[in-house]
Amino acid sequence: MIVWKKELTEFVRDRRTFALTLLFGPLLAPLLFMGLTSLGESKAREQMEKPLQVAIVGAEHAPNLVTWLAGQGIERKEVADPEAAVRAQEDDAYLSIDGDFAEDWRAGKPAVVEIVHDSTRRDSGIPVRRLERALELYGQQMGALRLLARGINPSVASPMAVSRKDISTPEARGAGLAAMMLPYLLIMFAFLGSMPLVVDATAGERERQSLEPLLATPARRGAIVSGKFAACCLVGMVALLLTLLAFKVGARFSPGIGGQMAVDWNAMALLMLVLLPMVFLGATLLTWIASAAKSVKEAQSYTSVLVLLPMIPTMLLMISPVKNQLWMFAVPFLAQNQMLLKVIRSEAISAEQWTVYLLAGFGLAALLWVAAVGRYRQERLAVSS
Repeated sequence: MIVWKKELTEFVRDRRTFALTLLFGPLLAPLLFMGLTSLGESKAREQMEKPLQVAIVGAEHAPNLVTWLAGQGIERKEVADPEAAVRAQEDDAYLSIDGDFAEDWRAGKPAVVEIVHDSTRRDSGIPVRRLERALELYGQQMGALRLLARGINPSVASPMAVSRKDISTPEARGAGLAAMMLPYLLIMFAFLGSMPLVVDATAGERERQSLEPLLATPARRGAIVSGKFAACCLVGMVALLLTLLAFKVGARFSPGIGGQMAVDWNAMALLMLVLLPMVFLGATLLTWIASAAKSVKEAQSYTSVLVLLPMIPTMLLMISPVKNQLWMFAVPFLAQNQMLLKVIRSEAISAEQWTVYLLAGFGLAALLWVAAVGRYRQERLAVSS
């Protein structure tokens, strides 16, 4: 308790570190997330609602189609070289109507219309989908009219009606961007939330040459490590709590985000419980690593690499999504990612998954605590150079 009070007192006295840890960090993640989400929603809404202007090559071959597209909000514009405009990212796409369109149309053959676009540009996805849907709708309407003109019920051409029943939760259907970004941000801030205090309480104390007098006291090394560890965990939990509260408050002012994730108090409590093992894991791992550093600069160089660890499961799941299996809830970072996704999507978490997750998370933190105590028992730890 004495070491715990000492570390917290020194942490509060350092106003700059205190502000960066408990104000800048907890505010940065929500602002970054909500800003990017709002920007993406605004751009997508603008592309969906505003009239779409595209170049149409061979418009004279299908004047009725061009007129119908204009009624759907897809207007024709004149471009000297449409393909060059698409390559130069001046236009998202253009339509190319085949020269035999009118002849094939009159003959009852499929008339060719080509959408030319650059598939590597993500910002062209919505305009291209709008063009595809409009052309498909036009083709369906014209096909139905052809059948009616021949005295045939259009439903004859559709011998089977396929319907869908989506059993996902509303939060899961809207959690596109949230599912990609939010788990990584929350895991990173829970994992590294106590980093400034950990570095100062280990490498910083060693650099200031105040660690040797502390180790010379009758206090057990395990008690010293536990005091530092408890102070770091407390700071990490407070930083995480402030981050979650910032998300909760920010979602009230951004209805789009509130519809993409569960932000009620039950969800916030579950998020806190899910991230609690990560706070303990980050504090013990950082303590074990930073205690071997002889200076703050060396410790920061080690811990900067740890920022990459929360990215690994996020990137793997984006490249190759996998179905939940019980062993995943015992793997650090991957387990947190899967649990956070379940909470965000308002999906049920079984008691078995909770058990494996909590035992694995706190068990690994306990092993790292033992490793940190073992390192503090080494006499060379008191040597600063």
